[in-house]
Amino acid sequence: MKLLIVTQTVDTEDPVLGFFVRWIEELAKRAERVEVICLAEGKYDPPDNVRVHSLGKERGRPLFGALAYAVRFKWLAWRLRRGYDAVFVHMNQEYVLIAGPLWRFLGKRVYLWRNHYAGSWKTDLAVAFCTKVFCTSKHSYTARFKKTILMPVGVDTERFHPGPHAKRKRGSILFLARMAPSKRPDILLDALAMLARDNVHFTAAFVGSPLPQDASYYAGLRARASTLGFGDSVSFLPAVPNGETPALYRAHEIFVNCSPSGMFDKTLFEAAACGCRVLTASADFAALAGEDFRFDSAAELAARLAENLAEPAAAQPAALRTLAEDNALPALARRLAEVMGKLR
Repeated sequence: MKLLIVTQTVDTEDPVLGFFVRWIEELAKRAERVEVICLAEGKYDPPDNVRVHSLGKERGRPLFGALAYAVRFKWLAWRLRRGYDAVFVHMNQEYVLIAGPLWRFLGKRVYLWRNHYAGSWKTDLAVAFCTKVFCTSKHSYTARFKKTILMPVGVDTERFHPGPHAKRKRGSILFLARMAPSKRPDILLDALAMLARDNVHFTAAFVGSPLPQDASYYAGLRARASTLGFGDSVSFLPAVPNGETPALYRAHEIFVNCSPSGMFDKTLFEAAACGCRVLTASADFAALAGEDFRFDSAAELAARLAENLAEPAAAQPAALRTLAEDNALPALARRLAEVMGKLR
């Protein structure tokens, strides 16, 4: 199989998409050749059978902005046409909308990975150009299509594991995500305020940075936290490179994810793989791990946190360890290769 991968960023140090370089490497083990087109390229040393082509965002925005990127992308899709049989587009349906007609004309098989509760007619149109669509959540917008296949999440368990010398701070809570309304960190903040009123001891770290359009939301979140009298118990830290996140998970006892069902954030499985106790708003995760790990409101989250904080330091529930292993990256890469390699 000769594969074209299309993604936003190829950069081991990117705090949001740094994980994807390992996806590329695992897929490259199962392919004769891999071409990668990305919007921006950073630090990365690809395998011998992988070539990376950047649209140039790392050099600054071009004169004609998105139009210039679209033209260059379509030109690369054409220029590289003899070097790939199938296309794997990660997350961004816009690439399918731009090059879908070309790929159909060329007879290329197109596969889209999209896992989000929101969608529109643009998503529907992109799916129409695809051979198959992949997601991890049955609540994802794309789960409604007959051509959609549910996949493992793809956690790199070689990097995300409890570690032999992990030292977790007693009563510590971690929220690790891009700071955006869709990630709903305000739910955790409300729950922490309830714990503080009940004199429950804890420390909580919100780790992540906002996109420019969410800067005012993040500023408001921090301002509200400062009025709740947490003192040093609650901290806000900027996003860190993906390579530094295993140490963050291993330093905390409890990981909280407030994203709604349909997003099925990979951080849930990274935290579980690193030995954290996980609490989530995701019905997808609860369906696999059990309702004991789920909450529906800030009040319910506060109650779950109080229960966990009252327990002495204990081993992670076996259900979470098993869940992380079942969603390991090799299992995902193997499944993707089976589907993309067999459909001809």
